[in-house]
Amino acid sequence: MSEDQGNNPVFAGDNPMETVRRWLKEAESSEPNDPNAIALATVDATGMPNVRMVLLKDVEDDGFVFFTNYESVKAGEIYGAGKAAFVLHWKSLRRQIRVRGTVEKEEGPSADAYFRSRSLKSRLGAWASKQSRPLSSRGQLVADVARVTASKGLNPDRPPFWGGYRIVPQEMEFWADGAHRLHDRFRWTRNDAGGWSVTRLYP
Repeated sequence: MSEDQGNNPVFAGDNPMETVRRWLKEAESSEPNDPNAIALATVDATGMPNVRMVLLKDVEDDGFVFFTNYESVKAGEIYGAGKAAFVLHWKSLRRQIRVRGTVEKEEGPSADAYFRSRSLKSRLGAWASKQSRPLSSRGQLVADVARVTASKGLNPDRPPFWGGYRIVPQEMEFWADGAHRLHDRFRWTRNDAGGWSVTRLYP
């Protein structure tokens, strides 16, 4: 933590992951819906960007985990680039966090555990959805769910095409609103030793 950071308790701390957890905890009591929603950005093979909202499910000591269909467009772009970025933004707190990093799959016990924690209808929906591919009608989707329900029963296992991704941050930026647009911004950058260096940025 820099001396400049210490002047503002919002940014205090020597570990950016702990700051994320602290801000997220504050947002849980102030944000009306989905305080863990992130805008996830990827790029396709031509470099054209894509962004969509997904739910951040875990803040680990070394990464951020979300879950999706491995056959979706986002998964294909993650596989192609091996990198992604996201933004957490809370209007209620007037703060945001930007993250850029490399991506790895999470398809072990934690993915199984999270899948089991979802509602039955969500688990069946994961089996039924051919995510990102054309769908002829909503009726077709309902029929697909009914078919899966009949074949998978009331306790379906995690599909082999569904699981998690972990974004391992290389750069993180914490932003807090300031009077007269004189905002506070601090960029944390991973150094060669695996630690972090901190730089204050102009707003």
